[in-house]
Amino acid sequence: VADDHGEPTEDLVPAVMDAAQRHSIKVAFHIQPYKGRTDQSMHDNIKYIIDKYGNHGAFYRFRTTTGQVLPLFYVYDSYLTPPESWTELLTAKGSHSIRGTPYDGVFVALVVEERHKPDILASGFDGMYTYFASNGFSFGSSHQNWKAIKEFCDANNLLFIPSVGPGYVDTAVRPWNNHNTRNRVNGRYYETSLQAALSVRPEIVTITSFNQWHEGTQIERAVPKKTMARLYLDYLPNQADHYLQLTRQWAETFNKEKDKWLM
Repeated sequence: VADDHGEPTEDLVPAVMDAAQRHSIKVAFHIQPYKGRTDQSMHDNIKYIIDKYGNHGAFYRFRTTTGQVLPLFYVYDSYLTPPESWTELLTAKGSHSIRGTPYDGVFVALVVEERHKPDILASGFDGMYTYFASNGFSFGSSHQNWKAIKEFCDANNLLFIPSVGPGYVDTAVRPWNNHNTRNRVNGRYYETSLQAALSVRPEIVTITSFNQWHEGTQIERAVPKKTMARLYLDYLPNQADHYLQLTRQWAETFNKEKDKWLM
């Protein structure tokens, strides 16, 4: 499904899944808002995704605290649908509930504002993530609030998934948004956000993003490039794969830390 800003991606999914499997990577689905997205259409989407890709070797499943191994879905801009609609899908008594069915999963909502926390809980979601890579941009994306959000989640048996990013600059597509630009500082911004995420002992950390060049959040390899229209960000004086190397180091640290937390 495409949102208003992109091309339909359905035809690419099999290629992405196959490529991921070749590199021992798992794929989770991030469901964007689209015209007519409701709790009912989401039910149909989930069923379609699991029916079509659920048996693929690269399809990501998360082991819950109760020992279930379930697909994990991120639901972007989940607040656009009211909690009373989400409950029809995400709670056991809902009119088209997926709970306890072959289409059950771990559903993660987007927390932008503080008032979203109780709404997410009331909706029947299993957790919340922060998405935005700009510290201070929203309540949810502000590192200083992560401890309190994690405490709320722990108290209510929800996953808290902080989102980290290497920097942020989207003025090529949103010229008015200069105040949300965050300088990469040669990787220090990324490491600061990773440190903030790990300090709340999360189960999962997400990265925004692998390849969102138009928002300046990409961590994939980058070499200097200039066109008539724009100068692309590069990572000089660091190597082209600087952010991939940082990601590897921090992923290894995260895994070691998690082992300690569980001891």
